[in-house]
Amino acid sequence: MKIGIVGAGMVGSAAGYALALRGGASEIVLVDRNMALAVAQAEDIAHAVPFAHPCRVSAGDYDALEGADLVILAAGVAQKPGEDRISLLSRNAEVFAQVIAGVQKAAPETMLLVASNPVDVMTEVALRISGLPREKVIGSGTILDTARFRSLLGDHLGVAPQSVHAYVLGEHGDSEVLAWASARAGSEPVARFGVQVGAAITQSVRERIDEGVRRAAYRIIEGKGATWYGIGAGLARIVQAVRDDQRSVLSVSIVTPEVEGVTDVALSLPRVVGRSGVMTTLLPELAEDEASALRRSAEMLKQTALSLG
Repeated sequence: MKIGIVGAGMVGSAAGYALALRGGASEIVLVDRNMALAVAQAEDIAHAVPFAHPCRVSAGDYDALEGADLVILAAGVAQKPGEDRISLLSRNAEVFAQVIAGVQKAAPETMLLVASNPVDVMTEVALRISGLPREKVIGSGTILDTARFRSLLGDHLGVAPQSVHAYVLGEHGDSEVLAWASARAGSEPVARFGVQVGAAITQSVRERIDEGVRRAAYRIIEGKGATWYGIGAGLARIVQAVRDDQRSVLSVSIVTPEVEGVTDVALSLPRVVGRSGVMTTLLPELAEDEASALRRSAEMLKQTALSLG
């Protein structure tokens, strides 16, 4: 499977590196307005290939994306310390018209995987510009927030995060919703599991985990300027679900016909992802306060998208 990555900065290069190590692509092409950066990143990743899986890694202009099955859009300006994702909108929306035009000239039918922030609104922007079916324009959404939620829950319960089934819904950002009501460890609700293993999930535990998930990006940005490893791995995971037609349930963002009474809004819900893109959308069990929070998140994202005109 040939994968293009537009934007060879930290997120794009981390995605390429993760794909190469996981064997997620047969060919990876990096495109960046700074050609020297794209060439350097491609060469560096290519030097890791002998330790992993066979994969051709190169850099080029948009025409090098011809035949790409999926293109990751990681182009855009970086998030500043203390800056929320929504405030990035006006700066990043301007980048996308040029980028998508270049991508579609070379690969008009390619699937788009959006990583640029604010990712939910940028996913809607990409859908509007590309004219592709909504199931083929996917935002990374809350896949990383969900991983953080599962990791912190696993740490508290003393189990591997792979045994935790819990999702973060709505915006990838401040209004995101941790779906505690449907969270499971193995087959058990996490509250019941916690009691059985002597790790009760009290209100203070919930607040600590909520804070750990919701503020993770800000802490990382404050410490090192940006996040890239986690989202790079998350993007590689989505690509593999598409490549292998895994039909995996992942919390990704697409423009959704209706959620909690809000129509045509891009946000994250658990989705079945396979070769054709998003195949099915699921709505997990929600407590009343969680449903209300999801509605507020959807309303905020809808109004932000409408501001683009």
